Amino acid sequence: MKILYVITGLAQGGAERVVCDLADKMLEKGHEVKIAYLTGDVLTRPNYNQIQLIEISLTGAYSLPRAYLKLSKIIRDYRPDVVHAHMVHANILTRLVRLITPMEKLICTAHSSNEGGVMRMLSYRITDHLANLTTNVSNTAVAAFEVKYAVPKNSMSTVYNGVNFTSFTYKSEAKKIIVKELNLSNDKKIILAVGRFSTPKNYPNLLHAVKILKAKLSTPFVLLIAGDGELRYEIEQLVIALDIQDNVLLLGRRYDISTLMSACDVFVLSSDYEGLPTVLIEALACQAQVVSTDVSGVHEIISEYGKVVPIRNSILLANAIKDRLQNSNKNVSGQQHVKNKFDLDLISDKWLKIYNEV
Repeated sequence: MKILYVITGLAQGGAERVVCDLADKMLEKGHEVKIAYLTGDVLTRPNYNQIQLIEISLTGAYSLPRAYLKLSKIIRDYRPDVVHAHMVHANILTRLVRLITPMEKLICTAHSSNEGGVMRMLSYRITDHLANLTTNVSNTAVAAFEVKYAVPKNSMSTVYNGVNFTSFTYKSEAKKIIVKELNLSNDKKIILAVGRFSTPKNYPNLLHAVKILKAKLSTPFVLLIAGDGELRYEIEQLVIALDIQDNVLLLGRRYDISTLMSACDVFVLSSDYEGLPTVLIEALACQAQVVSTDVSGVHEIISEYGKVVPIRNSILLANAIKDRLQNSNKNVSGQQHVKNKFDLDLISDKWLKIYNEV
């Protein structure tokens, strides 16, 4: 089978990693795979070099006609059996390209309960008939799309993100490695957050929780944040304003996330909205204790293996982190739970069944 994945970009994010891992798995299963991306630098890529990455070069409204025609030509030349688009811009553009370009099968996957405002939701609804199937990454995200009338009732399916547990597994030596690298004291508890510095991630919520923890907790601790993005300066300034410089380290982009997750005492997600926060699956796979705000998909991941608190409530977030820090044994049962539910082999087999039957 020839598969073309189309994605908005290949930055360092959860959806990008999911698509690259899925492409790798499809290649391993004997299929031919290419990835077309609309814009941006390539910060996430497949492990296999034979998976061609094709830049569409959509950089703004003026470049839209050229990008439209380029994607059309890629599809006509490659003639894939399945075109599988991911994220809002890629989904809408690929649907519109189908108006002039034959595609045997087009599947569109949203990766959040909130992919934009009214106009984006209207664009989804108007172009819905151009896709053979539209999916989202959690049941709650599907429900959100239905409420916003982005899809007809009962037409959108849930397919969970698959995680490569070869890359994400507990490493017993991780704590020593991170403590030595960052020159931390051995008795210092490590809280970890991973993700782009962007509005949906709501890092101010987490930093205010750290301020509360600093007053409540006698045990020494540090919050490590792995990531970067457009709000980095604002985050740096808030750390200073809250006087928590001794308790927060901004690590920037990291490529040893599984080591950080294995080393931490508590992993925290402080987002306001998500689709299916794959980072929680990865943290549980590394036996981390997890605390998360109540965003889309989180209950489908955590079940009884972590703590969920309301969004935008720094006090309750701080209390949950404190509780987990005081009970920070390795989360072996949580690791087994996510492996049973989100293993990439299982999810890729589900996608292949969809590709064949849609």
